[in-house]
Amino acid sequence: MKPLSKTQDHPSNNKLIKKFLKEGSHFHHPSFSIDCVIFGFHENQLKILLLKMHHSKKWALPGGFVGKDEDLDDAAHNILKSRTGLTNIFLQQFHVFGSQNREDPKYVNQMLDFYNMNKKNHWLKKRFITAGYYALVDYSRTFPQVDPFSSHCSWINLNEIPAMILDHKIIIDKALFTLRLQLIYQPIGLNLLPKKFTMRDIQSLYETILNKKIDRRNFQRKILSLKILKKLKEKKKGLPHKSPHLFKFDEKQYQIALNEGLKGSW
Repeated sequence: MKPLSKTQDHPSNNKLIKKFLKEGSHFHHPSFSIDCVIFGFHENQLKILLLKMHHSKKWALPGGFVGKDEDLDDAAHNILKSRTGLTNIFLQQFHVFGSQNREDPKYVNQMLDFYNMNKKNHWLKKRFITAGYYALVDYSRTFPQVDPFSSHCSWINLNEIPAMILDHKIIIDKALFTLRLQLIYQPIGLNLLPKKFTMRDIQSLYETILNKKIDRRNFQRKILSLKILKKLKEKKKGLPHKSPHLFKFDEKQYQIALNEGLKGSW
């Protein structure tokens, strides 16, 4: 497993956090936030990037508030870059979560107590809604980063999600549902697989996301008919049996498929 990023409490971190808790509503929209579901694919497992919070036993999605002088999509891209070090990758808003019961007063009180902040009428205790974004990233190219509020930032297997704060588990489930829908209408893989991969690699990706087996011959026939793959002369080395050919995405055709959509299902 890739080493996770972690940090310890530091006076400078505590100073930044207390400033945010005290003055954050002056610089951010206090009733609107962003949560990012960042998917990665490694060793035939779909993973998600999560944060372990200093003040809680629970984990959280990478997220934050939107600056008053910041566009919504720019805020999401900034969150993504700060967590993974990546830019120019697939990032899509998929849902807005606005249940009046989505807040957790106990969680907010724990945080305010942790940093010795006055809890009365605090801006974080008021109702806020969040825009959910999901991102597809190359696991091998990411460098998970913590922030002052978190002690760990780590890739977690999708079937091993720990206890989450607020409604973050609901957000994850909705992101996965949206990702599975996307497989019907658009290609997936350009941001999740390495630059060169085998036919088995991409089939495994689709099977993992859909959580079902796909007939090998049907899959190969369907994926090749989309004309989004280029077969390379190279073969994958180091395997005990016959070495399979490597493929890569034809990015021009891939973009056309994204724009025009696909027909049928897997």
